[in-house]
Amino acid sequence: MPNQAAARRNMVESQLRTNRVTDEALLAAMEDIPRERFVPPQLGGVAYVDEDLPLGGGRYLMEPMVLARLLQEAGVRPGDVVLDVGCATGYSSAVAARLAATVIALESDSALAKKAGETFAALKIDNVAVVEGDLRAGYPRHAPYDVILFQGAVGEIPASIAAQLGEGGRLLAVVAPPDRTGRATLALKAGGVVSSRELFDAATPSLPGFELAPGFRF
Repeated sequence: MPNQAAARRNMVESQLRTNRVTDEALLAAMEDIPRERFVPPQLGGVAYVDEDLPLGGGRYLMEPMVLARLLQEAGVRPGDVVLDVGCATGYSSAVAARLAATVIALESDSALAKKAGETFAALKIDNVAVVEGDLRAGYPRHAPYDVILFQGAVGEIPASIAAQLGEGGRLLAVVAPPDRTGRATLALKAGGVVSSRELFDAATPSLPGFELAPGFRF
């Protein structure tokens, strides 16, 4: 097993800082959170490579650079409440928890949700609540949210989840309609209206259940 602390530092210096991630609180969180604890044991030695890591069942741990840039664009503040949609084993939620007041880690897969909860407990992360449920429904019970994140590409931003943003809220997702390159997208709620803009390309694997069927071509 490589020196994981050194691997984390290298990830921050060579993958994040070189790709426009400048938020020092975010960089400190990603240098401190042990990503290897959130992947299957056989992947522990490659936990800090700059790619998405498979967790099984079509689920992935998002590439560190993409996750970091999404979180930076979200501008997570110390008093924020964050909804992490498809948290999987919980790495993204653990990082967000260092920046926010509370994180709701929403996961539909029982085994992944269990693993996330156990890892949070082991790392003494106590401001994350793991919720098992339908990802497409979001978690309206705890809405409105200051920040909503999607841990995988979606065909479009679901209106039902965007509606769970509070005023001034920020939603970040990689949007990848059929046959198109994924684009990291920021949606903002202002004056009760949600508007969005594209940020950068991201070849992020799809979050199961959020794909769009290909449309007809003439």
